[in-house]
Amino acid sequence: MRAVIVGGGIAGPATAMALQAVGIEPLLLDANPADRGEAGSWFTIAANGVAALDAIGALEHVRGLGVPTDRNVMVSASGRALGVIPLGSPREDGMVALSFKRTRLAAALTDLARQRGIEVRSQSRVTGASTDDRGASVTLESGETIAGDLVIGADGINSVVRSAIDPQAPTRRYMGLANFGGITESTALAESLEPGAWRLVFGRRAFFGALPTPAGDVVWFVNVPRQPVSRQERATTPPAVWQTLLADLAAADPGPFHDLITTGRLELAGDNTYDLPHVPTWHRGRLGLVGDAIHAPAPSSGQGASMALEDAVVLASCLHAATTPERAFATFEQQRRSRVERIVAEGARSSSSKTAGPVQRIVQDAILRIVFHRIATRGTQAWITDHRVTLPADVARP
Repeated sequence: MRAVIVGGGIAGPATAMALQAVGIEPLLLDANPADRGEAGSWFTIAANGVAALDAIGALEHVRGLGVPTDRNVMVSASGRALGVIPLGSPREDGMVALSFKRTRLAAALTDLARQRGIEVRSQSRVTGASTDDRGASVTLESGETIAGDLVIGADGINSVVRSAIDPQAPTRRYMGLANFGGITESTALAESLEPGAWRLVFGRRAFFGALPTPAGDVVWFVNVPRQPVSRQERATTPPAVWQTLLADLAAADPGPFHDLITTGRLELAGDNTYDLPHVPTWHRGRLGLVGDAIHAPAPSSGQGASMALEDAVVLASCLHAATTPERAFATFEQQRRSRVERIVAEGARSSSSKTAGPVQRIVQDAILRIVFHRIATRGTQAWITDHRVTLPADVARP
């Protein structure tokens, strides 16, 4: 059986390797060039995502690229601790979670797929997909048609395959935040931050996050409540102008963020944040979806990539057990929809707390102290981070 996988981010190569493990021949189509560059943001693969990486035999290949992380430390605008959110239960070796630069993890997973003999075609942008009784196919921007027994859309929140499955499918929803990210290298400010923890601050004018690395750097981000950044604004605003704006937003709060921003380097600017809360139709015929194409959570959930990695393992297991791709897609939806939509809803709620105004912030801080105290003491995140997916027992470990 041959599967054409559309999308070369995290979900695409992970799905390709999971399918190969269960005996399906994958072809991965990536719209990106082979050299992705270094621009982009950092994110965390929580314990559930780490387990999925391990299930497809990719963890040891990529763990050196990540910063070991085990908790989020939540802080109010006044500098008061609100609570600590664990990122899951530790593995036998003590690892809980890993924080990565997105482009590096995507490139590493794609390289590993190639090493395993999976065909990966870069700069192959898909413009359409179709299905019939015999299989499914995609059309490239070049006009070329590529056929397979099934097509899996791992092509993100603006999925072309989702539109082919259902032309009336919902589109992304703006979360009211523009994201900026950067790094401050070899800085003494790293010593003011707890190792292995993201420091997340509900600032007076924006939401801030920072993580120290073992090398003495600090990676950071700023979520700015505002209207979406237009393409023109993004293209015509120099990084120095954005950096001055971000530093001004941070100046109202105690802590290291003003200095981190002014002495650091901006690597991501004006990235509008979206989610995709509910997709009514996940599959049609031999077309199916995984990852952000069907359940894109707001970045504040910390679960987008982890859910995509889970999808890869679960879909491969379903295809291994089912007699037809159609039945496998239906089983996959039954097993995944409730969990992922609940996580997306959690992410939407946490994003709304980042956009509170000054007056709302006073009341909100009191509420958040209660909320985060309960999360920290009752382990209410365990249903998310302690979830584990594995390939079938009769499948050899990749």
